[in-house]
Amino acid sequence: MELYTNLRQGEKGAWLSIGTYLLLSSTKLTIGYIGTSDALKADGLNNTTDIIASIAVLIGLRISQKPPDSNHQYGHLRAETVASLVASFIMLIVGLEVLVNSLKSLWEPAGTTPSLLTAYVAIGSAAVMYVVYRYNLALSKKIRSAAIKAAAFDNRSDALVSIGTAIGILGAIYGFPIIDTLTAIVVAFIIIKTAVEIFWEAVQSLTDAFDIDEVETLSVLIRNVEGVIELLDFKGRAHGNMYFIDVTVSVNPYLNVFESHRITEVIEHTVMRENRFCHVFVHIEPHIEENPPINENKSPTI
Repeated sequence: MELYTNLRQGEKGAWLSIGTYLLLSSTKLTIGYIGTSDALKADGLNNTTDIIASIAVLIGLRISQKPPDSNHQYGHLRAETVASLVASFIMLIVGLEVLVNSLKSLWEPAGTTPSLLTAYVAIGSAAVMYVVYRYNLALSKKIRSAAIKAAAFDNRSDALVSIGTAIGILGAIYGFPIIDTLTAIVVAFIIIKTAVEIFWEAVQSLTDAFDIDEVETLSVLIRNVEGVIELLDFKGRAHGNMYFIDVTVSVNPYLNVFESHRITEVIEHTVMRENRFCHVFVHIEPHIEENPPINENKSPTI
């Protein structure tokens, strides 16, 4: 099934993030220690927490691929959304930590002047994380994965943190340590903002919120299906990148079972042409007019 194939593709993005963070965190901690840069060491510690977030995303993607069972008859697709929720919490903690440490440094004297090498490492790390961010963002759009999208935004936040680290190091080298603090505060707010956005999107999905524009688009398509007289009810919810749609339509009450079933199949195919990740449940109701015409030859039976 294409859905589960996409989830397996999503694992590539999670593994890429994990491998990149392992490499960068070890490099930053080593060079930060050698080059006496507290900022680079802090950035390296930040990446160690990102490893945990990426592992959470990977676990969520793995669980999402499990087939439906007796307790999860719609499958385990929402595990992916839970993973993005966990990632948002980790990003929020990192953002608050960066903010608190930056505010503390406003009245703490600067330490030893760091080596220029540490600035080069920070700039290189930012470039690497930006490439990973672009890859994961494109992958998340391709497979419609909330978890990989969260991972991509985490990658972007880390690129910004590394840029801030480089600016702070250069500021300290050239005698303007306040630049480090101001940049770190701005970066902290960017991380916190991103975390809140990911958190809100995950909560909306977990509480069965559904995109109003998507409702309008699919409703118009269903109303235009031949044989549908009225769209009586429309409900939708998201499980990962899969949509489950429940609709109730009214049709001619004198249609036989075969003809009514044909209408439900046309509705399902119409919706899936618009969004191939939609699963549609159609309920048929007989259309009852307020002032029905008298028909002496035929009357409905119940």
